[in-house]
Amino acid sequence: MAEQPGLIKSIIKKGVVGAIVGAILVGAAKALAFPPVFQVMFFAYALLGTVVFILLDAPPVKPISGLKALVVLLVFYIVLSGVYIGGASLWPQYDPEDEKGKIEKLLKAKRAATEQGKAEELLARAKALSEKADAIMQRLQAVGGSTVGEGPAGADSAKPSGAPVAAGDLVGLGRQQWDLQECYNCHKLEGKGGKKRGPEMDNIGNLMKPEELKEKILEPRSWMAEGFEKEYEKKKMPDKYKELMEEKEVDALVAFLSTLKNTSVNTPKPVKKK
Repeated sequence: MAEQPGLIKSIIKKGVVGAIVGAILVGAAKALAFPPVFQVMFFAYALLGTVVFILLDAPPVKPISGLKALVVLLVFYIVLSGVYIGGASLWPQYDPEDEKGKIEKLLKAKRAATEQGKAEELLARAKALSEKADAIMQRLQAVGGSTVGEGPAGADSAKPSGAPVAAGDLVGLGRQQWDLQECYNCHKLEGKGGKKRGPEMDNIGNLMKPEELKEKILEPRSWMAEGFEKEYEKKKMPDKYKELMEEKEVDALVAFLSTLKNTSVNTPKPVKKK
């Protein structure tokens, strides 16, 4: 009977110590900004250690053997497994597919914001180019000049005598269209850009007339560059510019391309296909 009060005293004493240790661990976890779930885990570990130390002072149990021992062992494992499974179910459960969905949701929002920003920038630049082209057209018409699409490629007769600045602006607009439409992704010009999906363009003004250039831009299958048969068959040049660009923007791009007459660059010969 003397063992019973001693065991109760040990349980109380070690229980208080375990609670104090657990509180210290929780306080340290909070100070280090650990998530609440870890704070609970630290306190649970302190209590588990307390239980182990209490069991060390428990009186020895009466030895059992045979079938009774087997039943007790099975019951012990069932209870222990139930405690572990029940305890684990209390912690946050992470479904990998659910986490992937959350990540995709975040990335989708970022991609949408980026694409929207790029689209807004392109629209703003296109609007500015359109306004500038309209102003140039008005200046050309005021001095009796011809339409934009009529061979601005070095033919002096095609330029109004009183508007050399306007003609230069037109070529500049075409250069901006080259950048805006990202033609440099496939074509190299002045040693820059290009991924070998399209020919170098430095001498294209000597190889194609303005109307042929315009036809190629609007109908990519109408012309093929020699040596780019595979790219032609794979339709590397997109068929989108007739919807993406206004006619005056195409004319400006043609005007710029028509000025490219650097014979030192081996621009492939265009071949009529359709």
